[in-house]
Amino acid sequence: MKRALVLVALFVLAIPANAFAHASVRATSPSYRQRVEAAPQTVSVRFDQSVKTFPNSIVVLSSTGKVLSGTTRSGSDPRLVVVPVKMLPRGAYTVRWHAMSSDGHVVSGVWTFGVRTAAPPPTEAYGASGPTRTEDLVRWAYFVGLALLVGGLGFRLLLLPEPLPPEAESRFFKVVGLGIVCVLEVGIVAFLLRAEDALQLPFSRLLYGDLSPIASGTRFGTAFIAMTLGFALVAALVFLAWLLETRALLWAAFVAALAFSSGLSLSGHSAADAGSSWLSELADWVHLAAASLWLGGLVQLAVVVWPKAPELRRRAFLRYARLMPVLISLLLVAGIYLSVLRLPHLSDLWTQGYGHVLLVKLSLVCIALGWGGLHHTVARPLVERGDGRVLGILPRSLLGEASIGMAVLLVAAILVDSKPPPQPSRLSPASAAAGQSPARPPPGAAGRTVISGSDLDWSIPSGPARPAAPERRESVHGSSAAVSVRP
Repeated sequence: MKRALVLVALFVLAIPANAFAHASVRATSPSYRQRVEAAPQTVSVRFDQSVKTFPNSIVVLSSTGKVLSGTTRSGSDPRLVVVPVKMLPRGAYTVRWHAMSSDGHVVSGVWTFGVRTAAPPPTEAYGASGPTRTEDLVRWAYFVGLALLVGGLGFRLLLLPEPLPPEAESRFFKVVGLGIVCVLEVGIVAFLLRAEDALQLPFSRLLYGDLSPIASGTRFGTAFIAMTLGFALVAALVFLAWLLETRALLWAAFVAALAFSSGLSLSGHSAADAGSSWLSELADWVHLAAASLWLGGLVQLAVVVWPKAPELRRRAFLRYARLMPVLISLLLVAGIYLSVLRLPHLSDLWTQGYGHVLLVKLSLVCIALGWGGLHHTVARPLVERGDGRVLGILPRSLLGEASIGMAVLLVAAILVDSKPPPQPSRLSPASAAAGQSPARPPPGAAGRTVISGSDLDWSIPSGPARPAAPERRESVHGSSAAVSVRP
């Protein structure tokens, strides 16, 4: 039987991969998120093999959803699909395409470009609805997995360095392993949900969609790839630590998990919104790390130490109680700094949707802090005196505090997917000296605002006449090179 399985595996590996390959994009014009100064007359997609086109294989949309493209055609090269476009004024544009590859599968994709303005990421292309409640739940599950992983490793290494009973050690690895599975699997689900929304495709067709603009053209996609590979490394280190009973590998896994968790801070509001800086990214990472260590430690106390290592209960609880003020201080300082940064005015707390969600989070945090304060001021002295009655009550109380913490993570997941209120316009020094007010968009400007990093651009439906023969640039996938193609 084993010999048969080996032969089947060798047969599968011997089959050329391109026998099953569907068409892949090799170049686009304009390129992904390219800012062009001259409006293009055509938009094109070049594939690595011949494709069958449809009349609407390429559709170019304005920021308001108006179709600006004509009928798609194939040129002399069956791998090139081209569509003429109307005169494009200054603004951001979405390109949605689909074609049938030689294997019979319909491949699809989306990208954006801008005419004399910055293009939004594909996840903000026209037609994308943005984060949904399903994505909020998925992100919450990701946060829970991160807390089980980072908090579990931190608790074991920082607070319980001594050997654990075999049953407690086994449960510790099970809880941390559950966190690793959540982080890896839920991360993949989060990426697919975001890609499904951007491409506007059902899941069956998403399998043949071109995900490269999202994976490599957005902060979210870049962070997803780095974090998935990084946490796969963490999983390997934890497994080897369990197999070889080597503590040094757990330290390596802990440091790597903390480092790769920064991908959330480098791809979220703290990195992309106006006013963001390295300080806001650092504060966001500290906030996330402190919350993970706090909640992961609570779970380890309630699920691992109390039922499986009764002789270590008092020691573990007292060490955790001494660490808690440090974690709470970091959590509060970083959280207050980020709240002030993202809310330009105090009134935004009760006038903006982002502020409403933040108020709910702050209320839950206050409940959790009060609960933890009781543990620190009431339970801790009793445990230090050796009061056995409190040790019987603490497990349920610790689970209660952990439950409130999980609710905080759920609200934090909704907050991450919410848009903070816009920052007030800043005057240049010359304008401020002259007493000028911030510039407003001209009358008739489109209502859609395109934000890229700290740039704020308005889509203005007007522009100069089209040049007779503008030069087009095709971006080549997997390379930063560009090929000039004259129409």
